[in-house]
Amino acid sequence: MTDDQTLESEGAEPPRGYGVRISEMDPSDRPRERLAEHGPEYLSTPELLAIVLRTGARAQSALDLARALLAKHGGLAGLAETDLHALQTSHGVGKAKAAELKAALEIGRRLLLARGGERPRIGSPAEAAAYLGSTLRGLEQETLKVLLLDSRHRVLDVETIALGSLNVVATRMGDVFRAAVRRNCAAVILAHNHPSGDTEPSADDVNLTRRAKEAGDLLRIEVLDHLVIGRSTEGFASIRESGGVW
Repeated sequence: MTDDQTLESEGAEPPRGYGVRISEMDPSDRPRERLAEHGPEYLSTPELLAIVLRTGARAQSALDLARALLAKHGGLAGLAETDLHALQTSHGVGKAKAAELKAALEIGRRLLLARGGERPRIGSPAEAAAYLGSTLRGLEQETLKVLLLDSRHRVLDVETIALGSLNVVATRMGDVFRAAVRRNCAAVILAHNHPSGDTEPSADDVNLTRRAKEAGDLLRIEVLDHLVIGRSTEGFASIRESGGVW
């Protein structure tokens, strides 16, 4: 399939504009050819994104689609914060493109951390939910993640701990803290999603939090919170704020 071939997609079709198919461009103007000749740093953000997308949508080239996505979500930072479900229901994207976009953005995030770039500092449950939400919203099964933090509560990494329903049998404390001990973390934040969208913590959620806090005290790794992430952009609950454990 070539770049000028288009795909059917969900959602309303945008009006036809003045875009030009990539196959109709002069070869020296096509993103892939420009990257091969000049290097990736020479390309604009829409051109790089178009290479990741590979194909466009009905009435849109890959480059037009890239520009539309960046405009809709507020640039790369907005795309990175957009959850998988929201991406795959956007016009011209679908499941495959959404997965490829999220994978490319996650590689960029991990590279930044690996190079010791400025790490985000988590100062509140809302900031933790904003950081983790895009990786948990839209998932079809419950997934438990742990956010690894240094002594200043700056992000070191995010680890996936368990898939499926959370309960005292399925989640072992050794799994929760293995990466935290290896990375010499000062603190962690647990987070998992409720595919139903209901952010009310269950009895199992609270029990898991209590066990994690006790284990963290023994390991001298502070458990700052356990978040339950819903499906909406801002939907989450903080077990710390709900009381009963801390």
